Amino acid sequence: QVQLVESGGGLVQAGGSLRLSCAASGRTFSSYAIGWFRQAPGKEREPVAAISRSGGMTYYADSVKGRFTISRDSAKNTVYLQMNSLKPEDTAVYYCAAGRTPYSGRDAKDYDYWGQGTQVTVSS
Repeated sequence: QVQLVESGGGLVQAGGSLRLSCAASGRTFSSYAIGWFRQAPGKEREPVAAISRSGGMTYYADSVKGRFTISRDSAKNTVYLQMNSLKPEDTAVYYCAAGRTPYSGRDAKDYDYWGQGTQVTVSS
């Protein structure tokens, strides 16, 4: 089992940047694919980005391509989501999730563990 804790959210103006962190407990962190999802008020949860166990495969939603970058640091048991050129429509609670498969991609059902989320608010 793995426990996930997100951090790095906050309030930022449009055009600004934030870096979210997803810290995982346990020594088997490298065994999990990691995904970032977000949920805005009144909307369904949607995938944002994902990274494979090895870090060699990534996925980005079309809405964030070219602005967000996902990466992982196995030595620190942490996955990062660097978010640049933020827009008001990026406002949401961001969740990280861990999946036991080598690469879990965009489908939430392929993830087994979820963090509590961190709020990102982008003002116009």
